[in-house]
Amino acid sequence: MLKVRERLAVGKQAAQRFDRQRFNLRKLNGPEVREQYQTEITNSFAALENLNDDEDVDGTWENIKENIQTTAKESLGLHELKQNKPWFEEECLGFLDQGKQAKMQWIQDPSQSIVDILNNVRREVSRHFRNKKKAYLRAKIEELETNSKILNIRDLYRGFNDF
Repeated sequence: MLKVRERLAVGKQAAQRFDRQRFNLRKLNGPEVREQYQTEITNSFAALENLNDDEDVDGTWENIKENIQTTAKESLGLHELKQNKPWFEEECLGFLDQGKQAKMQWIQDPSQSIVDILNNVRREVSRHFRNKKKAYLRAKIEELETNSKILNIRDLYRGFNDF
């Protein structure tokens, strides 16, 4: 008698992604950008005061929200999303394609010579990825050391959180 064990995989539900725009608030640390943002926001609110007061609260709120968002988008720009593996570059993509091609050759012709070629390519790809990651981590650690030496605590802890 054969027992079959069925495993139900519960798919991870993707975290709800909101279409909310994230603005690059670090630009506000610069005095020129801060002053430009302040003048633009005051000008947009001055224009809002000239509108009719007959609108309901929701309509007024939408106007205010829209003005703030457009002003922030123009002067600050959007926040760029963080890459999962910042050390992974175009060169790595080439190595990855090489590995895929070697595997496709092995699937088409599983002879011993192709297996040896596949193993060599895999070894080279792994070595390249390992070296890239080590170089990235060395640079990151040096950056953390300099932030520690100059007492830049905010960037130091942000660097820790990146790990």
